[in-house]
Amino acid sequence: MCLAIPGKVVDTYDQRGLRMAKVQFGGIVREACLEYVPETQVGEYVLVHVGFAISRIDEAEAERTYQALKDLDQLTELESPVVEETAKTDEPSYPAWMNSGDLRR
Repeated sequence: MCLAIPGKVVDTYDQRGLRMAKVQFGGIVREACLEYVPETQVGEYVLVHVGFAISRIDEAEAERTYQALKDLDQLTELESPVVEETAKTDEPSYPAWMNSGDLRR
């Protein structure tokens, strides 16, 4: 089953014309695309599904949802290493398929 996981936006930036964020899930930080919720600001909470923030939620709802997922042992995917984490750069990494051309058509 695929679930959206709540997280806190700790940074926002532009990456090749896409609005992106670093989102904190417990003690883990991952990148997420904010194109579906572009009004999201640092400090707000979002539900993230397969790397896309799909909605904004309040802090109380984020805490309840995160705890429920934790109780159901549904947060194991957060423990998996991200391939880009091995890169030694300050620039956010992106998949190789994003190298070619304009993605916004």
